[in-house]
Amino acid sequence: MHAFAYQIMAGDAMNSIVRIAALSIALTLAACGGGGSGDSSSSPPLAGARLGGPFVLTDGQGRVVRDTDFAGKWRIVYFGYSFCPDVCPVDLQTIAAGVKAFESDSPELGAKVVPIFITVDPERDTPAVIGRYVAAFHPRMVGLTGTPQAIADAARAYGVTYAKSQTPGASEYLMDHSRTAILMDPTGKPVALLPQDETPEAFAAELTKWVR
Repeated sequence: MHAFAYQIMAGDAMNSIVRIAALSIALTLAACGGGGSGDSSSSPPLAGARLGGPFVLTDGQGRVVRDTDFAGKWRIVYFGYSFCPDVCPVDLQTIAAGVKAFESDSPELGAKVVPIFITVDPERDTPAVIGRYVAAFHPRMVGLTGTPQAIADAARAYGVTYAKSQTPGASEYLMDHSRTAILMDPTGKPVALLPQDETPEAFAAELTKWVR
């Protein structure tokens, strides 16, 4: 099977697993809550999920960035890599377009949302590379890289899996990784999985539902 096709299939499979797990968590928490009014705005699907946590990484300008630097901001966290042939660029285009649509409809709220791209390929994604890459999608998108251990720790905290893959005879390796865009609230707590695999309008609508 072609490496690109394998990557897409593997990524979709892992994405489905993460979404199913998140849904299971959300349903369990809802059941423990004993019902309620059914107002989704008061009960985020990822409320109480163990996603997110401290990280120390490096941005596109070579500056040290910590999770606490985003305190007070809504964060959209997505893991991928710049050499990704098609999945990551498509997802990032949707994320960027969705954020822009949300910014257009709600400028003040839009300014509180920070899209964050964390590489799973620090070997190739240096600060300079990651900086140029995210700038092509959204002017406020933050690209982060770091040591292999720092990346592994961050991915584990956000429930993201990834692995290097290289087809025999291929000159370059690919990275199989799960595909999720996670919305975190201003305190760093998980809120919802955003539909990065749908339309920008659907993505913006989901932001409208949660961002306050």
